[in-house]
Amino acid sequence: MRKIALGLIAATLVSAPAFAQSAAPAAPHLEFAFEELVTLSPAVDGGKTGYGGRRMIPITGGTFEGPGIKGTIVPGGWDWQLDRADGCTDVKADYMLRTDDGVLINVVNQGALCGPGPDGKPRPPRTEARLEAPIGKYGWLSQTAFIGTLDVAKGPKGEPAVRIRFYKAM
Repeated sequence: MRKIALGLIAATLVSAPAFAQSAAPAAPHLEFAFEELVTLSPAVDGGKTGYGGRRMIPITGGTFEGPGIKGTIVPGGWDWQLDRADGCTDVKADYMLRTDDGVLINVVNQGALCGPGPDGKPRPPRTEARLEAPIGKYGWLSQTAFIGTLDVAKGPKGEPAVRIRFYKAM
């Protein structure tokens, strides 16, 4: 059975696309893609669960802009948060962008926000995002890995907000 499994793996690797057989790629670097100002409603407490303390933060709107892309954040998204036993908070946001030329793009952004490390130094919040854009002008968003940074901010009317800067891995 082991020989059959190894043979299947070898056959898969031999018939895999050329990109799977190439030499190790260069280490990725990050390039700024766009920045969002996401406005929020107050958190809705979901209570204690077997996994930890749960809350949901409604996304009420906002704006985004970067090289070759600009628009608004569609109200109605959400950010689910889970306070873990180790002191970190898991975040997972799901919302839509509308470009200034009317294209809708889905964003699912998630990460773990943790307090200071064992050395007492702050750990900057980082997220990973997957974007789903229609094929065409913004199709590159669906074909790229993104890393996000988060900062607490205020919206244009003083409402709670977060500023997220997305960087594409190159």
